[in-house]
Amino acid sequence: MDESEGQEEPLDTPADGRDADGREDAQAVIEQMHALEAEVRRCQRCRLARTRTHAVPGEGDYRAVVMFVGEGPGYEEDRQGRPFVGRSGQFLTETLARLGIRREEVYITNVVKCRPPENRDPQPDELEACADYLERQVTLINPRIIVTLGRFSMRRWFPNGSITKIHGQVRNIGRGRVAMAMFHPAAALRNPRWREAFEKDMQKLPPLIERARKANAAARRGEALPAGVPHPGDPDFEPAGQAGQAAETPTENDESASATSA
Repeated sequence: MDESEGQEEPLDTPADGRDADGREDAQAVIEQMHALEAEVRRCQRCRLARTRTHAVPGEGDYRAVVMFVGEGPGYEEDRQGRPFVGRSGQFLTETLARLGIRREEVYITNVVKCRPPENRDPQPDELEACADYLERQVTLINPRIIVTLGRFSMRRWFPNGSITKIHGQVRNIGRGRVAMAMFHPAAALRNPRWREAFEKDMQKLPPLIERARKANAAARRGEALPAGVPHPGDPDFEPAGQAGQAAETPTENDESASATSA
């Protein structure tokens, strides 16, 4: 891989306020993300606000090609107001580091932004209360790859799946993005077989990132569609008026990705 292929190029912001990767102008994204994070921190949409210490919006690179989505904050996350900083978070960070991926290069969040009491499962109305926050984070960060950690985030993009059966699968979810389902790091630490699967599945990430960066580079050159807009296979894709060609979806198996396209 050329050195330039593994690096993000400087943003060029067209007159419409969006860069060639399909993101809004970098400063606008920073301001909107900060506003969204502040909104999450003062949120009172559901009962979890009454028992939390801190809401946990998420953290990481606002231009990340990879977004990790977990289930909800635990004890340490609630105490510090940061995602994945406890034992399972350390395991996640170390696993990424072994693959040459720095935590600062990705974005990490959860489907619910406040800790459920005693780490119980989030309830349907709590998931619904936070759904808009996650959707806005995806829109603003505009990742090519979404990695789900655990059952509840998995169901957002793999609604009929079982984590023990679909972990490690990479699926086209439309808009030039793919999702990969993985065990939650906490579950991996509790079960040696799941830990082995977690570490094996994570090894799929570096080549996906490389392909995502190539797709973004092609979009910047006007040779492909950016993430976040309709792509061929999406229900709302209209060839007429679309600039460039379809971006290469960073899946391992293009045929299977097409079969599971949103």
